[in-house]
Amino acid sequence: MVKRTGGTPGAPQASIAEAIAAITALLGGGRTDLSGIDCDFSAVSPFDAGVLRAARAVPAGQTTTYGALATTLGDPALARRVGQALGRNPLPIIVPCHRIMGADGRLVGFSARGGVALKLQMLTIEGAPVGGGAGLFDDLPLALKPRP
Repeated sequence: MVKRTGGTPGAPQASIAEAIAAITALLGGGRTDLSGIDCDFSAVSPFDAGVLRAARAVPAGQTTTYGALATTLGDPALARRVGQALGRNPLPIIVPCHRIMGADGRLVGFSARGGVALKLQMLTIEGAPVGGGAGLFDDLPLALKPRP
């Protein structure tokens, strides 16, 4: 990585080390809040930056739809553009595009490796209701729930 980026080897800054620890904890199944991690959206278009900021406003354990996010940006007809912007998300996990669902809460589209299955896994870790209605295993601790 040092050769590719021109950086110098060494320990990361404290804020970066904290972000790494928080992401690692989240992916390990911990309910960790990543909203305090600073993001620089200067390399993306103003529209994409607005979408990414709106996606960051969706709390862990909750979801919204592409259309609802487009509505918060001022035009419900922009749902497809919202999805495209999230597909270009340069900071996945930190910008929680996995919390954005298709119309009627359908689990669709996720450009990260693992696709929709990973999206479902991340929502499960966060305790987000997925697919409506209570499930057979909803009262079990996360570690005991069957894996999808």
